[in-house]
Amino acid sequence: MRIAIMSIFLLVFLSCKKEKQPTSSTEPADSAQALSQKADTLTAVQPKQEVFQFVTELCDNKGYFDSNKYSKEEIKGTYKLWFELSGSLLDSPFVHNLKDLTEVRNNKDKILAKLDKDFAERKAQIQNLKVVNTPYWQDIKKKTYEELVQTYEKLKTQTLAYSDPSVLLKNDKCKNFSKALNSTDDQMFAEWKKLREEMSKTNGNPQRIMDEFNEQLGSSDNRDYALLDLITFGWGNCANDKIQRVSHDEKINNEFNALFIKIDSECDEP
Repeated sequence: MRIAIMSIFLLVFLSCKKEKQPTSSTEPADSAQALSQKADTLTAVQPKQEVFQFVTELCDNKGYFDSNKYSKEEIKGTYKLWFELSGSLLDSPFVHNLKDLTEVRNNKDKILAKLDKDFAERKAQIQNLKVVNTPYWQDIKKKTYEELVQTYEKLKTQTLAYSDPSVLLKNDKCKNFSKALNSTDDQMFAEWKKLREEMSKTNGNPQRIMDEFNEQLGSSDNRDYALLDLITFGWGNCANDKIQRVSHDEKINNEFNALFIKIDSECDEP
């Protein structure tokens, strides 16, 4: 009997002691952690403004951008891509008369060496350009590089063609001019006349264009005159039109401006 009573007493004592133990709750700690994370998130999305100064045709500009999104190097590279690489990527001597033709033929190797050097430098510039990492600007960078390659190939082929027009046959572009330049005199002169007639339609003095043609046709240098026109104004203009160029239009301007929170500009009168 005594043993039974002692057992009951011991169970009651242990039960009371267990109930008096404080219950641990993770709720305050969890709430504090959630509030901290929320505060960190709010802090992360707050724009961190930096300034990029740039020049356009008539304006000096200060663009305020969020450096949480883009680095200054990316903004600078995108500006170069948008504004500084919007003109002619490469050039070569323009052949307008027989004197120019002779100089290009005599200095062909020097001209091609410079073209190769300029191409290599511009190629490296575009490839190493760090631009904003969005699909739009990465596509513009890709298309700018493709435009450079096509321009280089066109200028190289044209320079070689002044000395050897057969190089044009390796290219599918502008077949009527390539074929005429590698055919009989009669076929070449016929295509030359057709070209001059087309040129006269867009000239302020069409009769002068045809009079000049007839004079050159009767010259002892008529083959060189024909070659000059057919390459420079025929094949050259045709091949130039086939180069896939980046459109520096209102859309690309808007896309560049959209990189900034705001832009302050000081502009001269046009």
